Amino acid sequence: MDTINPLAVVTGASSGIGYELARQLAERGYDLVVNAEDDVRLQEAAQRLRRVGAQVDVVRADLRQYEDAERLWRTVVARGRPVSVVALNAGVGRGGAFAETDLADELEIVDLNVRSTVHLAKRAVRHMVERDEGSVLITSSIASTMPGSFQAVYNASKSFLQSFSQALQNELKDSGVSVTALMPGPTETDFFRRADMLDTKVGLQDKDDPADVARQGLEAMESGDDKVVAGSVKTKTQEFLNKVLPDALKADTHRRMAEPGTGNADAPETAGEEGTR
Repeated sequence: MDTINPLAVVTGASSGIGYELARQLAERGYDLVVNAEDDVRLQEAAQRLRRVGAQVDVVRADLRQYEDAERLWRTVVARGRPVSVVALNAGVGRGGAFAETDLADELEIVDLNVRSTVHLAKRAVRHMVERDEGSVLITSSIASTMPGSFQAVYNASKSFLQSFSQALQNELKDSGVSVTALMPGPTETDFFRRADMLDTKVGLQDKDDPADVARQGLEAMESGDDKVVAGSVKTKTQEFLNKVLPDALKADTHRRMAEPGTGNADAPETAGEEGTR
């Protein structure tokens, strides 16, 4: 009798942390349902994942849209198999002063980072609770630990995800379902280019390897941890300091990293933008 592999769902899987989560899940023996908005890059990623040995279903969908999120979950259900892992990783950011950025861009952050995560978590958690088994990995950020001057909505969205994931973990602590918050720092992805932040100090500084971030996230998920600060020692140190520093100081530090034009300054510091999509 053929062995049926466990099934994992990964959003934002065309590149960066999302692709690495999918690849490493495939290497662990999972079949996949992968999602992103960019069809070409998603199809290319799926081809690479299939070479690892996974069965891969591709769902190009804009998760800002309710019906697209529902269509993704219908595809998952149509597999007729229990879902073992759901990695809710899709996200977007936008740099700049809040008074000057477009409202549409800020609402896109809310719709993708917050609304779509809640939507898919609702479907996934109910599915897993019925079986009393499964793991949800939510990509938060160390950005969740500081006020995000010149990234006000993005950091706030990650603070929401951090609180949300920790609350779910507590609700489910006596069940066979776990929820883990993955908290990267600055990571080598397309995030800063898409967020129009290549002229900032954080956009130009050295960044963590998405493969390392994904590995640490999956290891924490498999251990049932409630959260993990993933990446370099520098990232982990920043998160530790953010536990004790006052918000006003953290906001000022973030300003020095994320304000447009700071990329011309000298010594880089650390801020909390992980790049997830």
